[in-house]
Amino acid sequence: MSTLSPFHALDSPFAASLQWARRRLSRAGLRVMRTFDLNATRARHEVEDCPCPNHGTEACDCQMVILLVYGSAESPATLVLHGNDGQTWLSIADEPRQRLNPKLLAGIRQALNAPVSIPQDA
Repeated sequence: MSTLSPFHALDSPFAASLQWARRRLSRAGLRVMRTFDLNATRARHEVEDCPCPNHGTEACDCQMVILLVYGSAESPATLVLHGNDGQTWLSIADEPRQRLNPKLLAGIRQALNAPVSIPQDA
């Protein structure tokens, strides 16, 4: 069973946090590929009236994006960003059948755990 372990929380809206994370990972020499976007999926499948457990239907600002992060190893790490209400949480999926490369995991954590100052319009 795959587990998500949030390792970082940002006091910043989702869009700014996503741009910040992508920029930090790129600067660390890591390649990033977006594989899932909750809002894009909702729009594509016209799921507009799906009730959010946190906000209902009208005021929902929840967003989730899944990124594959590649280093020098063949296998990527799966980074999940989930945000709502001006906060964003970063998690790395841990799958027992496919262990993360420790060097890649350390590189991601180092790139994203530095002191954070994210402009709100980043």
